[in-house]
Amino acid sequence: MAIDNRCIGVFDSGIGGMTVVRALRDRLPQEDVVYFGDTARVPYGIKSLQAVTAFARQDSEFLLRFDPKIIVVACNTASAAALPELEQRLEVPVCGVVKPGALEAARLSNGRPIGVIATEATVNSDAYRRAIHALMPGVVVHQRACPLFVGAVEEGRGPDDPIVAALAAEYLAPLRRLNPAVVVLGCTHYPLIGAAIARAVGPESVLVDSAEQTAEGVVRLLAHRGALAQRPSPGGLTCYVSDNPQRFREIGQRFLGRPIVDVTCVSPEEFVGSEIPTGR
Repeated sequence: MAIDNRCIGVFDSGIGGMTVVRALRDRLPQEDVVYFGDTARVPYGIKSLQAVTAFARQDSEFLLRFDPKIIVVACNTASAAALPELEQRLEVPVCGVVKPGALEAARLSNGRPIGVIATEATVNSDAYRRAIHALMPGVVVHQRACPLFVGAVEEGRGPDDPIVAALAAEYLAPLRRLNPAVVVLGCTHYPLIGAAIARAVGPESVLVDSAEQTAEGVVRLLAHRGALAQRPSPGGLTCYVSDNPQRFREIGQRFLGRPIVDVTCVSPEEFVGSEIPTGR
């Protein structure tokens, strides 16, 4: 059996991608993971698609220094804006979070409407609608931007917080009236308030966590390529951020479900520079 002990590289605009890391480590405990959170330039969700694409190229370039066997774009906004370009430019496989979530939504919908909640940039990109229609042409897809969810989660507000409940009721009332079969959590922050979202959309709608589906996709891809790690002990997690490592440790552990120990701050000048290698 082939073995590849190189790391899995993961990047996000900030902290939310740690939900993807959590799902990866639950399924692949022997893998080393190197994570980059671009906390100096967060949030990506309100920036132009052109800016997000440029940031994603730079984030990927930084991760290539660690010789990853795969790069996971754990940011929905970056996946929506930049994945096709990264797939063309990078020499390693790239996995985003949009396609896995769309695949599971299409599988569960049985032709009934699908809801997608995400940041403004992800909704504006129309990436989820296009990915779902590629799998299930003609199915109705309702998208809803819920930008204030991110700040509420990072403030430490949980699914039972009255402010979260009020936001969910405000944002999701139009979606509830449409009675979708499935609602995709199109932002990696949203699973932390999943119970509040579920109450707001109603019991007839099944939630799809794109982070969980992405981790499943990475497992399948690495197994298919014979690139799973094999070690006598669990793999490690090394985190890099572009600003405020202490805040990342404090908030990120809620996303990861365990303490985050190894966090290094790198300034934008240290990771913005040369071009990404091209070809595959």
